[in-house]
Amino acid sequence: MIGVFDSGVGGLSVLSALVDSMPEADFVYFADTAYVPYGSKSDAVIRERVIAIGNELVKRGCRLIVVACNTATVSAVRTLRAEHPDLPVVGIEPGVKPAAAQTQSGKIAVLVTESTARSERLARLIAEHASAVQVFVEPCPGWAAHVEQLALDDPALEVDARARLEPLLAAGVDRVVLGCTHYGFLRHVLQPIVAGRAELVDVAAAVARQAQRLHPHAPGRGEIQLLASAAPERLAAALPALGLSHLASRVVRTQPAAR
Repeated sequence: MIGVFDSGVGGLSVLSALVDSMPEADFVYFADTAYVPYGSKSDAVIRERVIAIGNELVKRGCRLIVVACNTATVSAVRTLRAEHPDLPVVGIEPGVKPAAAQTQSGKIAVLVTESTARSERLARLIAEHASAVQVFVEPCPGWAAHVEQLALDDPALEVDARARLEPLLAAGVDRVVLGCTHYGFLRHVLQPIVAGRAELVDVAAAVARQAQRLHPHAPGRGEIQLLASAAPERLAAALPALGLSHLASRVVRTQPAAR
């Protein structure tokens, strides 16, 4: 059993990549919808939630945990690993390293939540892998909430996205890192804005490959359990709205989880 969690539905993009890589594995997906979004929460609150969720997933028999949330990773993945030193834990970080390696202009942008933007881990990631390029860190408040509300075609979102991206593109950015798993569900908004000028960089597939390396033999029935700390019924309903109908047929249980 593999546990995957996020503050809400954003991590479903990572779950989809994991299922593609390990179709026979069983997954438990935990959406912490009682506390979404994490991006505006303090590190202390996020760490408390990550430990609680990690403990819940371990109790349910998970032998590998994927932290499918950039904010949770930068704030608390080390704490989770210390809490469960014998458990493989895969985090997700903004794709600064591949973006820095691929850029032709020497300028990249990283779209993130407010919490990730101010994190020491992001600063260290940039220092380690992008010191030779210019990095623009762009907080995007409200974007994750749009995805949670399934307001994917809200005209206000496109206006805001264009207002944030156009100055970056004018500055010469040619790689735009999606630094929050929720943002993968906004490609239909972002791609037309950057088309012909920059490439979007996502790391969901890379996270799935790392999980597969750590847990190469994950026998199961290809089943998915959905857990949520609030309104679990909305989690299952979100699958078709997010273009993930192929996961719906694998769901065997949707239920609330302890807060």
